[in-house]
This record gives sequence, C-alpha cells and structure tokens, in this order.
Amino acid sequence: MESTNFKSGFVAVVGRPNVGKSTLINHIIKQKVSIVSDKAQTTRNRILCIHTDDECQIIFLDTPGIHKPKHKLGQFMDEAAYQSLRDIDAILFLVSGNEKKGPGDIFVLDKIKNTGVPVFLVINKIDKMTKEEILQKITAYSSLYDFDQVIPISALNGENVEAVLDELKKLLPPGPKYFPDDMITDQPERLLVAEIIREKLFLCTRDEVPHAIAVYVEEMKQRSKSKTYIRATVYVERDSQKRIVIGKHGAVLKEVGLKARQEIENLLGSSVYLDIWVKVKTDWRNKAAALSEFGYKNE
Repeated sequence: MESTNFKSGFVAVVGRPNVGKSTLINHIIKQKVSIVSDKAQTTRNRILCIHTDDECQIIFLDTPGIHKPKHKLGQFMDEAAYQSLRDIDAILFLVSGNEKKGPGDIFVLDKIKNTGVPVFLVINKIDKMTKEEILQKITAYSSLYDFDQVIPISALNGENVEAVLDELKKLLPPGPKYFPDDMITDQPERLLVAEIIREKLFLCTRDEVPHAIAVYVEEMKQRSKSKTYIRATVYVERDSQKRIVIGKHGAVLKEVGLKARQEIENLLGSSVYLDIWVKVKTDWRNKAAALSEFGYKNE
C-alpha cells in the first residue's frame, strides 16, 4: 500500500530532433529503453518510460523530435509528439546548449506555450559549454518564455539530472502507482528488439540510409530454455540502400547482427539466434499501409 504522500504523474519530453531526449530518459530510467544516435529523428514512436522510487512514480513520454514533416512517416512522428502533450502534468523542453538557438527550437516552443502545464527548460550538453555560455543560453531562452524552471544538464554523463527529478517531484500531485515497481517501459519485447537492430543499422550505415530503414520482427520464439530464435526483416526503399545495408560480402549486416545480438541477449536474458533479412519496399515512408504494418500507428 502506497504512502498517502506518494506522488505520480506524466511528463512529456519534447524538443527538436537530436537534442538528447532519449539519452536523458535512458539515464533517468538507468536502462536503455530508447535508441540513441547522433542522427536526427532517431526516435519514431512515442515511448513511455517509467521511473519509480519510494516517493513517486514519474511516467516520461519520450517523443520523436518535433519538426516539419517531409513524408507520411514524418507526419506520424509529429502526431506522436503532439499526442504526448495531452493530459500531462509537466513538460521538459530540451535544447542543445552547444548549438545556436534556431527556428526548430522556436517552432517547438510555439507548440508547447499554451498547454497550460509547467514547462521546464532543460539545457543539455553543458559538458561541452563554459559557464559563460550556459548563462548566455539561459538568458536567450528566458527572453522567449517564462519557464517554471531552468535546469542545465549533461544527459550523457548525468550531471544535474537528479535536479530535474527533484523539481518534478515538487510539482507532481499525490497519486497512485500506475505501473509495477519493476516496469520501465510500455513497449513490447518485439518492438524493443526491432529498435535495437535499427539502432545498430544507424551506427553501421551511411547517413542517408537510416531514415529509409524500418525493422519488423517477423518471428520470435523460444527454441529451448536457453535459446530464443528471432527472425527480423529490414525494409529499405531502394536497391542501392539494400546493397549498403548488406555490405560487401555481407560485412555490414554481419556486424549489425553481432552488435544487436549481444544487446538483445542482455535484454532477454537468454542466448539468441538472430536471423536478419533485407527487403525493398519502395517509398514505404509515404504509404499508410506500410506504416501501419511496421507499427507506426497513432491511436
């Protein structure tokens, strides 16, 4: 039975692409739930991540980076982000401190100004900034909006991340535990496995290919007490992309498989036989049926 002082609530983490939202969430949860890459628009779905301690349960909504979409997948990603702004208790507006304030940041801020909930400005990547630069960044953003809190952090090394949690705890209302103590995400294992494979593809392929990649886990079953068989299909939009993903003599796909398998084994707690195939589905990012098939569906 929870204490009458126990608090809980929902917090949306928003920002333009590639400002470190997933890195921050993973640090708070103390486990990798959202995939991380230096390429923009890595996160595609709204991912619910759960932090529970003796005082509170905070449900973070890790959103795709808000941007001006160029295709149906982009529209889906933006809608997933906007859905996260409904029925929440607070917003963390994340900006990249070591980059100039740009139209993308202003675009996101305009979208969250009138939500009616407390907004924290979280300035990330202070490990790459001087104190003077941090103060200049605070001044620049504070002139645009009256933020409830301004917290400079480094999501990468965890500097000042506890301060974010402490301030959120102060404003959250009394409430129940919505999820069990040991639950850290609402994502099914199949989706987590697909995301791990997609992350490794991001790391191992050229810049233009990742946005054209979708990963779908076709089959996942126990073959013995200690062995899980996983068959996954990597979808790309052109034959040239398929050749890049496979690599010369299959070198890229082999590297992806090796890196992904190690992380999947840690996730599942068993050894894994990972069978990855690559197929072309032309212009899938603009096809509603393909988006739905790959799990990009807004409720």
